[in-house]
Amino acid sequence: MNLPNKITIARICMIPVFVLIFFLDGVLPFAHGIAAILFAVAAFTDFIDGYIARSRGLVTNLGKFLDPIADKVLVSTAMLLVLTLQESIFAHLGEWVYIALAVSICLIMARELIISAFRQIAAANGVIMAADKLGKVKTIFQDIALFAIFFFAGIVSLYETWMQWHTYLMAFALVLFAVATILTVWSGIAYIINNKQVLKDA
Repeated sequence: MNLPNKITIARICMIPVFVLIFFLDGVLPFAHGIAAILFAVAAFTDFIDGYIARSRGLVTNLGKFLDPIADKVLVSTAMLLVLTLQESIFAHLGEWVYIALAVSICLIMARELIISAFRQIAAANGVIMAADKLGKVKTIFQDIALFAIFFFAGIVSLYETWMQWHTYLMAFALVLFAVATILTVWSGIAYIINNKQVLKDA
């Protein structure tokens, strides 16, 4: 097993640790903040293993299989954990904010499922489609927004004096998440339009 694949597997192993630390809030000081840092490290390994694999010619079928799975499971897990912050964080911002967040998460996850199915059809027809730049940008925004939400939640829970600032901190994080949602939907539509020949019958 080469280095990029080992890094990918390490990222997968970090996911349950990330979840465990997140739910230790109230037991472990700054648990959400620590979970945010762990999430950031795991997300960063997604770029590291891809760079090493391409630059050193270490791209393998195992890597092609594991890498997207690790990325999607990490981000999907993080988004589901964000929804558990309703009472502690988002309740102060208004119910409509939480509903908008939930809808955004549904859109992002739906996009990923649709594109995954689209790629399966392409692969069955022998068509190879590379990831586009817009897709990479949306991934970066997703990671930054999720990190901000977890980290700010950690700060607020650790320092009660920051509670007066929680609205501004979370509003900033949610703006980033809104941008990520727009980019995600946009990139999904663009991806299908640019490869619409995949849906045509031979």
